[in-house]
Amino acid sequence: MLRIRLILPIFLFSVALFGLSASGSEAKHVNVIEINGVINPIAAKFITEAIDQSEEDGAQCLIIQMDTPGGLMDSMRTIVKKLLSARVPTVVYVSPSGARAASAGVFITMAAHIAAMAPSTNIGAAHPVTLGSQQKENKAMMEKVVNDAVAQIKGIAKKRGRNVKWAEKAVRKSVSITEGEALKLKVIDLVAPDLDSLLAKLDGRTVKIDSEKKVLVTKGTSVNRRQMGWRYRFLDIISNPTIAYIMLMLGIYGIFFELSNPGAILPGVLGAIFLILAFFALQMLPINYAGLALILLGIILFIAEVKITSYGMLSVGGAVCMLLGSIMLAENLPEYMKISKVVIIPAVLVSAGFFLFAVTMAIRARRKKPTTGVEGLIGEVGVSESVLAPEGTVSIHGELWRAECDEWIEKGKTIKVVGVDNLKLKVKKV
Repeated sequence: MLRIRLILPIFLFSVALFGLSASGSEAKHVNVIEINGVINPIAAKFITEAIDQSEEDGAQCLIIQMDTPGGLMDSMRTIVKKLLSARVPTVVYVSPSGARAASAGVFITMAAHIAAMAPSTNIGAAHPVTLGSQQKENKAMMEKVVNDAVAQIKGIAKKRGRNVKWAEKAVRKSVSITEGEALKLKVIDLVAPDLDSLLAKLDGRTVKIDSEKKVLVTKGTSVNRRQMGWRYRFLDIISNPTIAYIMLMLGIYGIFFELSNPGAILPGVLGAIFLILAFFALQMLPINYAGLALILLGIILFIAEVKITSYGMLSVGGAVCMLLGSIMLAENLPEYMKISKVVIIPAVLVSAGFFLFAVTMAIRARRKKPTTGVEGLIGEVGVSESVLAPEGTVSIHGELWRAECDEWIEKGKTIKVVGVDNLKLKVKKV
């Protein structure tokens, strides 16, 4: 009994110690996510959720492996605010070799607790381009946007102890530098060729989170990679302006075919789905609604051409509206996010061609001589079955008809129908 009393406390203490060590080992892990492509609302939501998840599961740090040409300012601001207020150490790693952190990527990289780059990567060119680079911009408005971006990036650089002067140049003059220059200018904290070497270099580094300091333990820890789920990947694909534009056009065509052929069902269902997805994607982007209105007006003009004979004038107007609307639709986006002209021009030409074809067929149908009924007999050729003086009987396609003419026609002569009056044919001699 005495032996049991001595062993029991030792056993319980060992179990408790094992549990504490197990929980401690579970906490020693690193979360890694990848951002490849444009910074949009989907990327912003994915990053913010990854930061929240890392705070909850007690990760040593969150590594954001990034390669981006830039993106939307609103999405970038969302990410930056989350990085600056994160309760878990964050590391932005511009990787792999050949990757870049341009435009919005500069803000995101500098907002992380630790900024790292792989060899043969670059960072910079953060001049705002949300007003479009091809149009004549309002200088006062552009100056306000630039000054606002400069103030933001200077604040980020100062908070993270990075090169404030270079940060301002990246915005005002669109300067861009390599990873070696970035390390020398104290724009980033370290250069690492791969993730393993990055983890080794992060080990033992001290990160300040608000007023607290945390020493990173990353060497030999487990790495938890979190990929974008199918929902995020799908939303990321349809949020591409070119894809959204294609879905908009398919949706409009589907609805038009359903209205033209009531009861077809499939075109209407697919058209409604494409339209909903297109509007969902477009509402996430700073599109020009005047451009969207012009596209819809163009479709209305095409449909009106089918109903109203304007000899192509409505179709020309519709094509012009569609072309201008398609170009204007994404003019508020950076150049690399605009709708490709390779998609716009064929879409406009196909739409105009389709409706012009429909108009041509409608006009031909109206002008075509009737082939059935009494009107279809006009112009037909037959044979006189009796003497026409001036009335008699004729045979048309094997049918006997009462007929009259303005001249004497003998029996068996070839005649041609020139009119119909109360089921009596008016004929002439051929």
